[in-house]
Amino acid sequence: MKAVTWQGKRDVRVETVPDPTIQDDTDAIIEVTTTGLCGSDLHLYEVLGPFMTPGDILGHEPMGRVVAVGAGITNLEVGDRVVVPFQIACGSCWMCTRDLQTQCEVTQNRDTGMGASLFGYSSLYGAVPGGQAELLRVPHADYGPIKIESDLDDEHFVYLSDVLPTAFQALEYSGVGEGDTLLVIGLGPIGDMAARLALHRGARVIGADLVPERLARTAARGAETYDVTKVDVAEVVREATGGRGADGVIDAVGMEAHGSPVAHAGQTAVGLLPDFLARKAMTTVAVDRLGALHLAIDAVRRGGIISLSGVYAGTIDPIPMQTLFDKQIQLHMGQANVRRWVSQVKPLAEDSSDSLGLADFATHRVPLDEAPAAYKSFQDKTDSTIKVLFKP
Repeated sequence: MKAVTWQGKRDVRVETVPDPTIQDDTDAIIEVTTTGLCGSDLHLYEVLGPFMTPGDILGHEPMGRVVAVGAGITNLEVGDRVVVPFQIACGSCWMCTRDLQTQCEVTQNRDTGMGASLFGYSSLYGAVPGGQAELLRVPHADYGPIKIESDLDDEHFVYLSDVLPTAFQALEYSGVGEGDTLLVIGLGPIGDMAARLALHRGARVIGADLVPERLARTAARGAETYDVTKVDVAEVVREATGGRGADGVIDAVGMEAHGSPVAHAGQTAVGLLPDFLARKAMTTVAVDRLGALHLAIDAVRRGGIISLSGVYAGTIDPIPMQTLFDKQIQLHMGQANVRRWVSQVKPLAEDSSDSLGLADFATHRVPLDEAPAAYKSFQDKTDSTIKVLFKP
């Protein structure tokens, strides 16, 4: 089969690799019909390379049709149409039964000190082959896959793998409801979707980014948007809220935020080290660019909540603890627990009126062979690239 493979920093290639096979009774194999390129994939493309091995298959936003099942699978049949959540969870351990599927105790990566295994996401999370491929082996398919029985096309449902539940969890964690003010920092796919969900809920949404196309796209949905390079966003938020600040802030950027030159230099330096030294540096020093987080702390009201959905990696990043304490700010964060939110987000995907604009959420739809160019344009923010879907 063809698959998108990591070969080095800013080097992905489409190669022919062996087809996956059933290895455990609870496995399934799906033929991938649509799979997404996620902002989190860019961290592997640029910063988290020390945890990758040449040939690793990328991608964690797949959907398709079941072509084979293990002997222990009773919930799926060959031919079923499914979306596969980005994390691999058993569904029955202590963590899973408490809707913390990203902490699954069966697939947890204790040797690296990380949570549940993720598709296509480095040795930190199990080095499981990903979904930017023609075929995908799905472990724990007796629990994970979301069966789709609607006739609507893939683009209504592929976002159930990551984008929709991640954005929904980010909004839930922010504590923002109808009539509240939400600041969304970073209007890539997750920030954009979080803004759409918040507007759907009846909140006032202020969005911040520096890419004109992202700002215009979110503004067209009804949000107030500002270019972080042209205005003091925190001051704008205070002015818009009578001096108080946003009730909740979603940081949808993470470790590669702009406006953090020292940390940017640190990330570059780490990238030049041999892998064994780079891995140590990434997990023991401050390597995150914290511009987005510092903006969130500045802009949130006293007693407000900051919801982190962007990926961070450093362990001793400097953050203003005095300000966090004095303002009584709550931090709520983590990888999305996809299965926890399915009952709430799946009906939004099934809605034929498409109130969230899922049918045209993707800006680019390309064959798998064009993955290298798609990764480059997404990372470089060129060609109006905001959301890419591959069609294997």
